[in-house]
Amino acid sequence: MKKLWAPWRIEYILMEKIKECIFCKAAKENKDDENLVLWRGKYSFVMLNRYPYNSGHLMIAPYTHTGDIEQLKKEELDEIIILIQKSVKLLKKALKPDGFNIGINIGKVAGAGIEDHIHVHIVPRWNGDTNFMPIIGDTKVVNQYLSETLDFLRKYISIYEGD
Repeated sequence: MKKLWAPWRIEYILMEKIKECIFCKAAKENKDDENLVLWRGKYSFVMLNRYPYNSGHLMIAPYTHTGDIEQLKKEELDEIIILIQKSVKLLKKALKPDGFNIGINIGKVAGAGIEDHIHVHIVPRWNGDTNFMPIIGDTKVVNQYLSETLDFLRKYISIYEGD
């Protein structure tokens, strides 16, 4: 049997699990690089997923802390939809994926890792990105450090600023 080493994962395994909501923390702190925040809107923001399914895996979250989508105001929902559209455009231009998975997991049984704060996942997909590694090796290969991905995507940030 061959061994695949991913030493950077030990940080997550050993870290003390924080009780504070990662979205609320990122929203209130002025540490966008550290929190992987790509863009801030009036009602919501875009950030990289720290434990991505693929390179460029983005999340969009409202500033409002709620796990109930029915509690979001029209303005918040409108901005989230616009940010989904702009994020897809940005990822198409920057990373040239062949497709996307876009979704919201509401509730633990639906797969929500963070149940108490609604957020949208945008996962870029490429032909062949689901290969033997996750199936046989139970391992996902992400080909770039998150800080490098964040810096790279920021080159296309003007997409969020346009209408």
